[in-house]
Amino acid sequence: MTKRAKQKYYVVWRGVDPGIYEHWTDCQLQIKGYEGALYKSFDTKEEAEEAFADSPYAYIGKNSKKNAKPDKNAQPPYIPESLAVDAACSGNPGRMEYRGVYVETGQQVFHVGPLTQGTNNIGEFLALVHGLALFSRNGCTMPIYSDSRNAILWVQQKKCRTKLKQTAQNAAVFDLIARAEKWLKENTYNTAILKWETSAWGEIPADFGRK
Repeated sequence: MTKRAKQKYYVVWRGVDPGIYEHWTDCQLQIKGYEGALYKSFDTKEEAEEAFADSPYAYIGKNSKKNAKPDKNAQPPYIPESLAVDAACSGNPGRMEYRGVYVETGQQVFHVGPLTQGTNNIGEFLALVHGLALFSRNGCTMPIYSDSRNAILWVQQKKCRTKLKQTAQNAAVFDLIARAEKWLKENTYNTAILKWETSAWGEIPADFGRK
């Protein structure tokens, strides 16, 4: 008599459609090709439901130990009370947009675009400056996360070092660049700019999900 495989329950915290799945095939559909997917199997439905309602970092990650009891108070490796910024561009150059999202809740704080004939790097730079200016104006002390080393460097240098040539089509994009550079040169800020570690934490919360 063939021994029946033990029922497993698969929790997908980050994937196409987060949830609890009873079959590995269904779980795979949610995580395959999804960069930064977070998932784990459990022996009972109760354990899976409890885990899904909790932080995934209480159950997985570099600091977790096999068969160790999950730490209910485990905190994510990033700062939840923060702003994440990101950009998307259809083509290079192409239709560009950017936004800022509150990390803890996923609430969109601002969104600009799409704008014609921009680039992803420009969008990342503009998003970061937009966040800095917003926080400076409102006296907000939260840090800002960006997954773009270029954007962070350009902000530090107070210059958008794009190789894109200005044309009549992308005039609106270059107007925003000029305003951003002017703001950086005329203002100081205390906001911490932090690098979002995509390889360890998954996609930045402000990601547009179009990869």
